[in-house]
Amino acid sequence: MTDTFAVFPSHGGVPRPRSVRPQGLPLTMPSFAPPTAVVLLFGEQGPVTPTQLLLQVLPFLLVGLAAWTLLYKPERERMKRQQDLLSGLKKNDRVLTSAGIYGTVANVDRESGRVTLKVDDAANVKIQVALSTIASVLDGSTESAASSG
Repeated sequence: MTDTFAVFPSHGGVPRPRSVRPQGLPLTMPSFAPPTAVVLLFGEQGPVTPTQLLLQVLPFLLVGLAAWTLLYKPERERMKRQQDLLSGLKKNDRVLTSAGIYGTVANVDRESGRVTLKVDDAANVKIQVALSTIASVLDGSTESAASSG
C-alpha cells in the first residue's frame, strides 16, 4: 500500500494516490491527426480564386445590406421627419409632447431649444418643454379625435 500512496506535506499529511504509469510506455503524447475542419480550412489547397473569395465574403455583405435596409434606413427617415416637424413648428400649433401633454404653442425659442405651451386657456397655464419632446403636431382631424377620446 505504501507503493501506490504518498504523503504530501502540502495536503496536510493526507495520503494521495501516486500517478500509476505502466512500465515501458513513453512519456510523450501520441500524435493525432488534425481535426477534419482544420484540414478543410487550412489543408492542401491551391490559391484562392476570385469566385471562392466572393462566396466567402458574400454572406457578410448580405448581412450588412439587410441591417442597413431594416434598421439604419428607416431610422434615418424617422429622424428626418422629426427634424422637419420641429423646424416647421410655429405659434398657435396644437402639439402633443412625448410625455402625453396636449397644448398650444405660445412661443418657440430655437436657440435654447425650448417651447412654451399653453395647456389651459381659461386659467392661462403655460409650461416650458424641450423642443425635442414635441412628438407630433395635431391637425383638425387628429385634434378632434384626441379631445373626444
